[in-house]
Amino acid sequence: MAKTIKIRAKEKDGEVTVKCLMTHPMETGLRKDKKTGEKIPAHFIQEVTCEHDGKRVLTAYWGGGVSKNPYLSFKFKGSGGKVKLTWTDNKGESDSDETAVK
Repeated sequence: MAKTIKIRAKEKDGEVTVKCLMTHPMETGLRKDKKTGEKIPAHFIQEVTCEHDGKRVLTAYWGGGVSKNPYLSFKFKGSGGKVKLTWTDNKGESDSDETAVK
């Protein structure tokens, strides 16, 4: 599987800012294929979680209304260590990546 997450985490004044870009089609299930006229099946990220040194700092529940290749940015209190981001979609596929906090 190709790399689907690009993640960066930077700490400043006791606050970590995480920025990530996820490669995913994010199909709603409502759009039609222009050539066949058939509906394109729903395929979207349902849950995104982030852990800082094993402690969960974010859980996001998404639906089909999120755009293709979603970008997520958030902050939490902390410093150093590693940040791990994981997503799971409605077809049971998942991916994760981690980075050191700089």
